[in-house]
Formats: sequence, structure tokens, C-alpha cells
Amino acid sequence: MKRLLLAVFVLALVLPAGAAARSRVLAIHFDTDVNPVTQDWLNHELGHAQSNGYAAAVIVLDTPGGLEESMRKIVQRELSLRIPVIVFVSPNGARAASAGVWISEAADVLAMAPQTNIGSSTPINGSGQNIGSDLRRKVVNDAAASLRGLAKTHGRNAKWADAAVRKASNLDAQEALKMNVIDLVSPTLPALLNTIDGRVTVPRHFKLPTKDATVVDVRPGFLTRFLSTLIDPNIVGLLFLAGLAGLGFELFHPGVVIPGAFGAICMVCALFGFSVLPLSWAGLMLVLLGAALLVIDAHVPTHGALTLSGLVAIAVGLITLFHKAPAPYHTSVPLVVTVTAVLGGFWAFAIAKAVAVRRRPVTVGPQQIVGMEGVVR
Repeated sequence: MKRLLLAVFVLALVLPAGAAARSRVLAIHFDTDVNPVTQDWLNHELGHAQSNGYAAAVIVLDTPGGLEESMRKIVQRELSLRIPVIVFVSPNGARAASAGVWISEAADVLAMAPQTNIGSSTPINGSGQNIGSDLRRKVVNDAAASLRGLAKTHGRNAKWADAAVRKASNLDAQEALKMNVIDLVSPTLPALLNTIDGRVTVPRHFKLPTKDATVVDVRPGFLTRFLSTLIDPNIVGLLFLAGLAGLGFELFHPGVVIPGAFGAICMVCALFGFSVLPLSWAGLMLVLLGAALLVIDAHVPTHGALTLSGLVAIAVGLITLFHKAPAPYHTSVPLVVTVTAVLGGFWAFAIAKAVAVRRRPVTVGPQQIVGMEGVVR
């Protein structure tokens, strides 16, 4: 009886200890563009994994790419983290394109789900087109050297990394595995963690304790997704115009309140976008000049010359507002043309109505008796 009680006591001590020894892995689901908002969120989660005792951080990746500066900050965070970083391109149908390739190659372990792809890392300009001439050579050479270095350091195919930049090479999961672009193909995250358990990473020599690990999932919250959407150049440009219109209406018609409040909200949101995206001050000044010309034309008889000039200035300003940013962070030309046409039509209608009102004969006040005959008694 005593032996039975002793055995039960020992089991009671051992089982909780074994359960406590089970490692935890933070799975960070990154299924959005690479921009300053999402970069800040991802780096925060990587830091959270490091400071809270996780055995590893897994970036479950599905991205079309994004801004180079944000991508480099993510890569720097991956390389400096004191726990292993695993990138898993998943689920099926996901991709690691453009900036996503750098994030992938910076990982200690790079895996892909069976029906995913990786590649197409050629730098492009703000209009989504290839960069021309000497500047193209400089940018491409820099990008190729960066990606080659990451691949070579992690024991992967540096030659393909160069081709991904120079020739926009793109591979599916099996091709990537065969060419040593990735470390393995796995159908699910739990299967991946069990497969890599005990592996020693290159070059940082982490030994992965991931077998039967507890997976804690995190995804971008509403605020992160909202702010990420808010920095779309098209939305920022529209918000800025709406802000100018609302504040301008309140300035010339004080006391209405609602247009002014709406304009202030739109302007604050637009300023947030300006603070995040690479802004062209020349483009901003053109938009402001265009708005000023429209207002002046409403008070000075120029037969529409200032209105036409203002619309052209606004259109050119909106197009060049974020021309320094890479695709997809550039303003849509069809949207700018549509907005300019609608704004021009509305402004022409408003001015025509104002002129018609001014030309009407006075119907109230002492002016209405001018020219009339009267009888003195």
C-alpha cells in the first residue's frame, strides 16, 4: 500500500513537470502588404515572442510585397531576434512575392505549403513599371546582393536569389525545394513543427524544440488592418480633398459645424497617411494650389480659366503625390481622372448657379423701387 501511494505521489510530481516542459510557438499570421503599419505590428509580435519565453516565432506568410524600407526593418528584426524565426508560406494558394522573398530568406527555417509560390522580386518604381537606365542597374544590383547574401548565409540557393531579382524568377513549392531555395515542404504548421524538431539552424545554430509544441496564433487586429487600409494612396488623396472641401465650406459658412467636423476628421486621416508614405511635397503644393485657384475663380470673373488651371493642378498633384513609393503604393490615374472630371462638373455647376443668382433682379429691400413711378400727395 505504501509503495502504491509513493508511486502515485511521484507521478503527481512528474506529470505536471512534463506538461510544463512542453514548448510554445507563436504563429504570427501575416496576410497583408508590407508597409510601415504592418511592419510595426509584425516586429512587435516578434519581440513579444522573444520576451515571453516562446521556443520559436513562426511567420505564416502570404503577401504580395510592399515597401522596401519596411521590409528591411522586418529583416533586421528577424536577424537580431534571440529565438529562431520560421517562415511558413501558407495556406495553399498563398505567395511570398517581392518584399516577401526577403522576409522568407531571412528566416532560420523556410518552409512552404504544397500549393504556394515564391519569387518575383524585381524592384519597380512607383507606377509599377521597371526602373530605367543607370538607376535601374544600381537598384537591381543592391537588391540582388542583399537577397543573395541572405540566401547564402542560410545555406540556400544564392544563384536563384539573384535570378529572382534580375529575372523575376518565381517557383512553386516543389520547384523551390528541388532547387534548395527553401528548407522543406509541409502541409500544415503542426506537421512542420514536428518535422523540424531537433534541427540545428544555419547560421545561428539554434536547436529547435518544436515537437508537439503548443501553437499560439496571432493575427492583425481591426486597428492594424484599418490603418493599413488607410494608407492606400488613393484613399489618402480622396481624404485630403474631402478635408479641404469640408474645412473650406466651414470657413466660408461658419456655424454649419457638420461639414467642418467631417473635413477635420478626413484631414487628420490624410495627414496620418502623409506621415507613413513617402510624400512628394511638390505634389502636395500642386493640390493646394489647385484648390486655391478653384476658390478664387468663384469670386473673380475669369470665365473658367482659373477653374481649368486648378483642376489640372489638382490632377497632376494627386498623380505625383506618392510617386516616390513603389507599387502598389501609387495613385490610380483612372481614379484621378474620374475625380477631376466630377469635381470640375460640380464646380462648373456651382459657379453657373452663383452667376445666375447674381444676375437676377433684386426682389427685396429698397433697391426694388428704383426706377418706379410714384405719386406725391
